[in-house]
This record gives sequence, C-alpha cells and structure tokens, in this order.
Amino acid sequence: MDGSQYSLAVEMLPSLGARSNPRLHLRRFIISPHDRRYRAWELFLFLLVLYTAWVSPFEFGFLQKPKAPLSIIDNVVNFFFAVDIVLTFFVAYIDKTTHLFVDDHKQIAWKYAKTWLAFDVISTIPSELIEKLSPKPLQTYGLYDMLRLWRLRKVSALFSRMEKDINYNYFWVRCVKLTCITIFYLHCAGCFIYYMAARYHDPKKTWIGSVMENFQEESLWTRYVPSVYWSITTLTTVGYGDLHPVNTGEMAFDVVYMLFNLGLTAYLIGNMTNLVVHSSSRTRNFRDTIQAATSFSQRNQLPVRLQDQMLAHLSLKFRTDLEGLQQQETLASLPKAIRSSISHYLFYSLMDTVYLFRGVSNDLLFQLVSEMKAEYFPPKEDVILQNEAPTDLYILVSGAAELVVLVNGVEHVAGGLNTGDICGEIGVLCYKPQLFTVRTKRLSQLLRLNRTTFFNLIQANVGDGTIIMNNLLQHLKELKDPIMDSVLAETEKMIARGRMDLPVNLCFAASRGDDLLLNQLLKQGLDPNDPDNNGRTALHIAASKGYEKCVLLLLDHGADANVRDSDDNVPLWEAILGGHKSVSNVLVENGAKLKYGDMGKFACTAAEQNNLNLLKDIMRYSGDITVPSSTTGTTALHVAVSEDNVEIVKFLLEHGAAIDKPDLNGWTPRALADQQEQADIKAIFESTAESKPQSLVTISEKQTKVRYLERFKSEPTMPFSGDALFRGTDGSRSQSRPRRITNNFNNSLFGIMSAARKGENNLLFPLHIDNAAAKNGMSNRASSIRVTISCPEKGEVAGKLVFLPGSFKELLEIGAKKFGVFPAKVTCKDGAEIDEIEVIRDGDHLVFVSAGDPLLKSNAPPANHQLT
Repeated sequence: MDGSQYSLAVEMLPSLGARSNPRLHLRRFIISPHDRRYRAWELFLFLLVLYTAWVSPFEFGFLQKPKAPLSIIDNVVNFFFAVDIVLTFFVAYIDKTTHLFVDDHKQIAWKYAKTWLAFDVISTIPSELIEKLSPKPLQTYGLYDMLRLWRLRKVSALFSRMEKDINYNYFWVRCVKLTCITIFYLHCAGCFIYYMAARYHDPKKTWIGSVMENFQEESLWTRYVPSVYWSITTLTTVGYGDLHPVNTGEMAFDVVYMLFNLGLTAYLIGNMTNLVVHSSSRTRNFRDTIQAATSFSQRNQLPVRLQDQMLAHLSLKFRTDLEGLQQQETLASLPKAIRSSISHYLFYSLMDTVYLFRGVSNDLLFQLVSEMKAEYFPPKEDVILQNEAPTDLYILVSGAAELVVLVNGVEHVAGGLNTGDICGEIGVLCYKPQLFTVRTKRLSQLLRLNRTTFFNLIQANVGDGTIIMNNLLQHLKELKDPIMDSVLAETEKMIARGRMDLPVNLCFAASRGDDLLLNQLLKQGLDPNDPDNNGRTALHIAASKGYEKCVLLLLDHGADANVRDSDDNVPLWEAILGGHKSVSNVLVENGAKLKYGDMGKFACTAAEQNNLNLLKDIMRYSGDITVPSSTTGTTALHVAVSEDNVEIVKFLLEHGAAIDKPDLNGWTPRALADQQEQADIKAIFESTAESKPQSLVTISEKQTKVRYLERFKSEPTMPFSGDALFRGTDGSRSQSRPRRITNNFNNSLFGIMSAARKGENNLLFPLHIDNAAAKNGMSNRASSIRVTISCPEKGEVAGKLVFLPGSFKELLEIGAKKFGVFPAKVTCKDGAEIDEIEVIRDGDHLVFVSAGDPLLKSNAPPANHQLT
C-alpha cells in the first residue's frame, strides 16, 4: 500500500498523548517513527546524548590524552549512534508539503543524505583516530569531541514533544528544560576557562594558578569544582573576588562570557515570567481540548476511526494556527472590504473555473467568493456524509478527496475530486439528501458556502439563477451515470412544477427576453401578474427592456397592462422611460394608461433628469405633467425650480402648472425660487402672475410642530428652528436673512406656520409700524409686497394679484381702474376696515366696497387690530 494514503492523524496524535494510535501498513523494512520500539530506542539515545553533553566539554578542558574508562565508554556510545545512522535510512518521515508519510527507500535516503548525514557521521568517529589523522597543531585530545554536541538536537526534539504531551505537566517540562540549559552552560564555561589556564605558558599567572600554584598536580575533582564555582559566581554576577581573570586572554573570555550571561539571564527570566503569569495559555487550552476530546470518546466508547478523526482535526487546527495557515481567524480581524479583496485575490480565479458558475455575472461571483469560508481538513476525514441534510457546498482548493457510497454496509469509491471540483451542489440545489460521502485523501483546503447564504445571493441576482441550474442539468447529462440520470429526471420535474428554490420564473425569462422560456412557463399555469421581491411583474421588466414579443405574450395570457409595482410604476411608464415606442404603442392598444400609476412622480422624474423630451412623451400618451406626486405632493414644477431649469419651467407653465401650489411640506414653486434666489425663474413667475391670477396659498392648521423641510435630491435639508433663524449672534433680529426676501417673513412658510401656531391675534413677530419710518421706507416696502384685490359687487370674488402701491390713495385708484367703481372703503377678507397702507402685509386679500354695497351698512370692526 502506498504511503501517500496514510492519515495525518498518525503524525500528530502520539505526540499529544492520544490513546488511539492506528497501525500503519508501511513497506517492508520501513520503520514507523511512532512505533513503540523505535520510541524506546529514541529514549535510550536521549540518555546517551545527556552523557555526551557532559563528557565532551570535560574531556576538551581537563584531559590531554585518552583515559579509561571514559575513552571506552565514548567509543561504545559512538557505536550506538552509528547504529542509529543506519536505522535512519529505514525510518519513514512526513513530507512537510503534503503532510503525508513517505516510505520510499530512495526518498528517505536522499532526504537524510542532504540534511544531517554528514554531521552525524563526523560526530561518531573515534577521537583517537581523528587526532592521529589531523595536522600536528590540531592534535589536541577532546577538540573533536565538541562536534558530538551536534547530538543535542535530539534533546531539543524530545522536549518539544513532551511539551505537547498531555501526560506531562507543561510547567515542569519547561522548568526542567531551562534547568538543563543553565547547567550545560555553566559546565561548558567552567571547562573552557580551565582549558585556558592549563594551556597558558605561565600557569601561575592564571585565574586558578594565582590561588593554587601546582593545580595541574591536583585531582580532577579538585580542579573541576573551582572551575564550576567560578562559572556560577560569574553567571550570577556575585563575584566573590577570590577567583578572577588574571591574564589578558582570561579577561577577554570573561567579557564574552558576561555578554552571553546577559542573553541567558534575559531568556531565563522571560520564560519563567511567561510560565508563571501566562502559563502558555494557548498550548494549555489546546491540551485541555485534546484531553476533553479523548475523555469524551472513551466515555462514549466511540469507534477508533471517529476518535482518530476528532483528534486529527483538533491537531490540524492547532498546527495550522501555529503555522499561520488558518485564514478565517486572520480575515476576521479585518474590515469587510479588505476581507473581500483578499478572498477575491486568492479564490476568484478558481471560482471562475467551477462548472456550476460558468457564465454567471461577475457581481454574483464576487459576492460568492466574499461569503465563502476556507477550511482545512486532514487526510481521511469526512467532509460530507451520505444522506445528511444539504446545508453546505464545498469547492476543493488544494489536496484531493474521494466520493464514497455505502451499499449493503460496504463502502465503494464512486469517484474522486481534484482542485476546482465542487461537491454537495446536487443536494443543495435540488434539496436532496447528500448522495455521497466526501472523504479527503490527503491534507486538503476547501471553500465552504452555506446554502441559505447561497440562495440569498441568487435571489438578489435573479438572472444568474437559471444559468446555475442549467449548468447543473447539463453537467448531470454529461456524466451519463444511472444515478445521475434519475437525479436529472427528478430535478426537471421539480422545475416544471415550480418547486425549485432557484428563481426560475417569469421575471427571469422576461429579463432575458427569452420568449420561448416565457411561453413554456406560462403554459405551466404561472400567474403572469406574479411580482418579484420589488413588486415588479414580468410585464414591467419586459416593457423596461423593450422586449415586444414578451410583452405581447404576457398580454395574451392575461397580464394586467396597468399593474403597479411597489414604486407605483406602470408598464407604460417603464416603456416610455426606456424609449421603447413600439412597446409603448402595444401597451396603449391594450388599454394601458399612465393615470393608473403615480403620474406626478413620472413628471417629477423627467424634470429631475432635465429631460424635456420625456415630459413631451408623457403628454403624448395622455399624461398630466401638472399633477403632484401622490407620496410627496411635489409637482414637476417644484423639481424644475430646484434644478434651476428655466426651459422646463417655461414648458410647465405653458401647460398649466401652478406657481403657488404647495407640496406636503408647504413649499410652493414660488417660495422655492425665492429661497434659492433664482432671478430668472422669479421673473418668469412675475410675468405669469400679471397675465394669470393665482390662488392664495393655504397652509393646513395641523402643521404645528417644528420639523425639517424636506427638499429634493439636488437641495440640502434645511432645519426650521423658530425665530432663532432670524436672530443675530447678539440675540437681536438679524437685518439680513440669507437666501430670503428682506421684508417677506410674514408671507413665508415660517411666518404662516407661526401664525397658524400662535393664532390670528398672536404674531410670532408683532408688527409695530412707526409712521415716520413708514414714510421713509414705504416705497421700497411696497415694491416687494403683493396683495390680492377683489370686488364682490362686480363679481370679482377670486380677485387679482397686484403689487401694493406706495400710498392708500394709489390703492383706491387701482381698485377703481380694475373694477370700474370708486370704492368707498377697503376691508380685509374678514370685514375689518383698512384705512392705512402701513397695516397691509404681503399676501393679504383686500376687498373694495363701493358706496352702494350692503357691507357699508353692516357693523364692520374697526381697523385698529394687527393683521396676521
């Protein structure tokens, strides 16, 4: 059996202390690195490495020639490590790229030959042999023994494995490791400093010779203890002063040694702090997770295969977390725009090759990529189970997987998956139980997309739903498999009955102009007036795109030609807006009319687009461009004034648009022109007012609360805040009101709203007109005040709009000229007599009463009240 099929769990579970350790079927004469006998051999070598770590520096510093029994033991140890070199050629290893076992002899030999073989061979050659073969200056016993310290890498690997093993306490493993490092460092330093003293030309001028004259004649123990004593006092910076460097070489070595002490001290303190304070929370939590998973599986007596999958998945999660491979944790901390850009860069090209999404829009593909989650699966792990509910679909990014079918309790491989293949799509799209078990063959990365998210995106991209379904059906046909043929037949029946979740409906057919599909769906009994999520029917869509055949087909099957969508649009307006005259004519012939939609909104849209031709088209199809919108009360003239389009304003006025017709917020076109200081449009309004009287502005008394004045898209929103708008920074009334006429407050929206709120006899700003001031500034005031005059005696009830003259006498002359009578008195609309021009304000309705008028005989109230 090929080693490439072995589970990744084997590489991780034993090092984590898991109970389950499945046996591998390796090639002949190949040793598993997790075999218990090989683990025992490694532990034996670990003890020999500890011996080597002590004896190699000792022989280098204190011995000048081989001495028994150390020399004999050294050669015995070298023999065992030579045996290990031979065994290494037969030990399988895990490929770091594929995370799979490699049990090929040639690959194992080549890997070992190009990595550690040379170092291992050199470290096992006897020192006596190397000394004889070396040049005379290098013939120093113990010098080549230092090469054996290369074996310490085995100690490092053992401690690393023990740190992850839940059978050992992590804290104490780390403490033992740090202690061993410190002891080894002290031992080496002591051996080196003694070597310098023993090889110096004047032994008395050394750190040990200054206190012990004939130290070379002393026993090894007597010389070794002071060396270690000097090393540890120097490391701890105690420095009692009894042992110190004497010559220059010793001082230089002491300086280097102290520098290394700084690094070692920082390393020890940092590690101990981390152990005490943080206790390596990530590894500890992972160990707890592994232990909990192991206990759970043992307590519930789960099968060995399930235990392996559980622990392998947790191990892979920990490993990928260490190596930075878990993309979702990294992406989760980034803004959505960056996450989408990264996903697009990594997976868009792959998604573009998936058969299911061939031909869909780039927008949908980008959204799908942004919503997909990248996940890693170890070898031999089940991604999808046969007959489970279809909740997700997967796309294979890297690795390989196989499709497994369970028949009569026996698993059969039905196929395989490679990079770019999709799985689970049949269950998701057809809402069927999953047909296969998808199982990884090696370490694999997959993109996962939730079914609910997938259909939400499809609903927002109606045109792509049928493309995806067609791709699936075509794929099922190409497989030519009996199982897939039955799935294909069942899926086609579901589509015909309209039971598919994908939006294969009339709206989709109309949006593509597919009259054949539209006819087929209509024959199946689908309602031609069935709307989509936006309330638009297939007739709206076909009319907007100019598909005449689809429009005729829908009308023939009973589609309502005047159906309204959620925005009060009718199909005829969609055709007019799209410039499809032939479709518009077809709709009109079948009874379509604009009046069934929001005709005021249609005219406002044309004015907002500054499209005079569109306004003419509305009139051509019997539309009224002067009516207000049913939702905002805004007319096309309001919009044209806001857009400062003089040409459209003239056109609207020529066709009966009202200057003083307010919207729901109380704004009239005239007020808008005044507020925006549009001189050209104001001049047009004034010329129109001279030739055509306008009705008075009426404001509903219900509008009493302070609110924001809603404007059009081209205008900002202007808050209303009472008389504070018209006061200066010092609290007094401002002499200049921005974007407003100076003395026109009482007739403005603010003044009228204030009057309605306060009552007729309680002004927001009471008028106290000084006679002298009136005489000085009356001409300027009168030139900007417009009043409505009427004479009921002559049948003029509605009245005529005129500018207020400079004097009361001129006002009477205007009345005589307009109505052909000389009035005896002037009253306001409620009958109060007016005898001074100063009390008249902009927008008042003045009534001229002749001498024979019955009003003269009535008890009219005096004209000394303040007008509102």
